[in-house]
Amino acid sequence: MSLTMDDRDGFIWLDGKLVPWRESRMHVLTHALHYGSAVFEGERIYDGRVFRLAAHSARLIRSANLLDYDLPWSREEIDEATRAVVKANNLTAGYIRPIAWRGSEVLGVSAIGTTVHLAIAPWAQEGRLSVQARDAGINVTMAKYRRPSPETAPGHAKVAGLYVICGIEKDRALKAGFDDALMLDWKGRIAETTGANIFLVIDGKLVTPTPHNFLDGITRRAVMGMAKKRGWTVEERDVMPEELGAASEVFLCGSAAEIVPVGSIDQHHFQAGPIAKTLMADFQTLVREPDSEGFGEATHLMTPAPSLAA
Repeated sequence: MSLTMDDRDGFIWLDGKLVPWRESRMHVLTHALHYGSAVFEGERIYDGRVFRLAAHSARLIRSANLLDYDLPWSREEIDEATRAVVKANNLTAGYIRPIAWRGSEVLGVSAIGTTVHLAIAPWAQEGRLSVQARDAGINVTMAKYRRPSPETAPGHAKVAGLYVICGIEKDRALKAGFDDALMLDWKGRIAETTGANIFLVIDGKLVTPTPHNFLDGITRRAVMGMAKKRGWTVEERDVMPEELGAASEVFLCGSAAEIVPVGSIDQHHFQAGPIAKTLMADFQTLVREPDSEGFGEATHLMTPAPSLAA
C-alpha cells in the first residue's frame, strides 16, 4: 500500500527548522487556505542534485513579490535549506515541493499583518512516464476554461489560486479517459496544459507559444536551449489551435513531467517522433551535469520581479 502524503517518515524544512513529517502543520485560518495566496515550486532531484535549484528559488521569491509580499529568506538561504532537507531525507532522486504562504494572524481578503511562512518537502519519486506513454504518447483533450489575461491575474506567478481551473480541467480530462487537458488563453491561442508547457514540430521547426500570461517554464527554457544546441530552429510565437493539424510531433515539458510525447489532442493524432525522443535523451544528460543546480537557460529569473505599480 502506498503512503499518503501526510503519513510518512522523514523531515520537512519549516520556517528554518527540520520538522518530523507528520508534525508539519498550519492553522485552519491561514490566509492562503482561504484566499489562494500561497506560492510554490516543483523541483526534481537527480543524483543528489536539484536541477536548476537557483532558478526555482528565485522564481519562488518572484512569485511572492508579484503577490506583494516578501519572503524573509534570500535565494541562497532557500537553496541551502533545500539541500539540507534533501540530505536529511537521504534522497538521491525525487521531487521537492517548496511552498510559501501568508499566515493566520488576520483573516480577510487583505493579508497585511500576517506572517510569511516557508516549507520545503522532498520525497522519493522516479519518472512518472510509463513505457507505453514514452512509445505512443499521452492523450489530451481541449479544456473549457482558459488561462486569464494579464489584466485579470498575475499568470507569471506560480500561485496556488491560479491552479483552480487547472485542477478542474485535469479532473475533467481524467474522468473522460484522457491524461491531460490543453488550455487556450483569453484570446483563443494555445497556452499550456494543466501543469506543463507545450511544444509542436511544424514543418521541421520546433514551435512553442509565447508565454503572454502563463509560466515561462524552467524546463521549457532548458528544452529551447537543448534544441538550439543541436542547431534546430526554435520559434516562440502565438500558436492557434487550428495549427495542431499541421504538427508532426507534439510534446509537453515540466519539472514533474520532464518531457512527455503527446499521442493525440482530441481528433488530432501525432507520433512520438525523433525530435521528442532526442530531447528526452538529451534532458537526462543535462539534469546530471555537475553544474545543474545553477540558473542554466533560465536567465529571465535572475532579475527582480516587476513592480506592482508598473
